[in-house]
Amino acid sequence: MANSIVSRSTLTLDDEALCRDLVTLRDFLRWAASEFHLAGLFHGHGTDSPWDEAVALTLGALHLPWNVDPGVLEARLLPMERARIVGLVRERISSRRPLPYLLGEAFYAGFPFDVDERVLIPRSPIAELIESGFAAWFPEEPPARVLDLCTGSGCIGIATALYLPTCEVDLSDVSVDALAVAKQNIQRHDVGARVRAVLSDLFEGLAGQRYDLIVSNPPYVDARDLATMPAEYRHEPELALGAGADGLDIVRRILREARNHLSDDGVLIVEVGNSDRHLEAAFPEVPFLWLDFERGGQGVFALTAAELDAHAASFA
Repeated sequence: MANSIVSRSTLTLDDEALCRDLVTLRDFLRWAASEFHLAGLFHGHGTDSPWDEAVALTLGALHLPWNVDPGVLEARLLPMERARIVGLVRERISSRRPLPYLLGEAFYAGFPFDVDERVLIPRSPIAELIESGFAAWFPEEPPARVLDLCTGSGCIGIATALYLPTCEVDLSDVSVDALAVAKQNIQRHDVGARVRAVLSDLFEGLAGQRYDLIVSNPPYVDARDLATMPAEYRHEPELALGAGADGLDIVRRILREARNHLSDDGVLIVEVGNSDRHLEAAFPEVPFLWLDFERGGQGVFALTAAELDAHAASFA
C-alpha cells in the first residue's frame, strides 16, 4: 500500500507543538474531526462526515482495521505516528486530495484495494449486488463468466470473483494506467487464475467473448455536473468521469454493443448515477429496471439479454 510519508521535518512549529499536546488516538480523532469540520471538506469518497473522515484517516495512518477494539482509543501514539497523522490531516485540507489517495487504499465490498490518481476511488452501490452474489438474477447457479467493463481499479470484478469463487472474470478498460492498478489488485488478492485484465475500448478488444453477466460503472457525468464538481473530484481521472453533454456517450455504446457479448440468459447491469434522468428521456420505451440499495445510491439499471433484443432498434 502506497502511503503518504510525513516526517517530523515537514511539520511547522505549531504542528510540532500539536504532536506534543495530543497524545492518545482519541485526542487525534477529536482534533482531526474539528479541523475537517472547520475546513468544510467535501465527503464523498467512502465517508460522509468530518468524524467518519477522521476515523478513516487515523486508523488508516496507523494501519488499524475499522473494527479495532475501542480500547485502543486510549493508546498513546509514538512521535512518528503523531507526525504522520498531523501531516495527513494538513495535506487533506490543503490539497483537497481524497483520503484514499493519501492512504493509497480504499475498501470496497469489504475488501481493500490499491488506488491512486490513475483510477476512480471505489464507491459504487453495485457492491451490494456483489455481496448478494447477484442472486436476484442467478438464484440457483452463479454466473460462470463475468465482465467488469470500464474496470478502473478492478474492484467490481475482483470483489465478484472473491464472493463467487467459481466464476471467471475479465476486467477491461481503455486506460493502460488504470489496468496497471487493476493488475496490482489481481495480485494483491491472488485471483490471477480466474481474473484477467484486458486492454479494450469497451468491447473492441473482446471479440468472440460472451458473458453471463456484464457489470459496468462507466463514465457517466454530464457536462454540467462535471463543471461544478467539488475540488476533491478534480483529483480523479477525467477520462473515468465525463461522458458528453448528457453523460450518456459511453452508455449508448454499451447498450448498442452489449448483446453481442451476452449469453442468451445473460444480464447487463450499468451504473449511470445522476444521468438516469437523461437515459429515461433518451429511451422512454425501454423498461430499465432501476435498482434500490439499502446503503444508498441511485442510477443503476439492469436489462436482460431478451430485453436488449426486444429494444435493439432503439439502441441502433
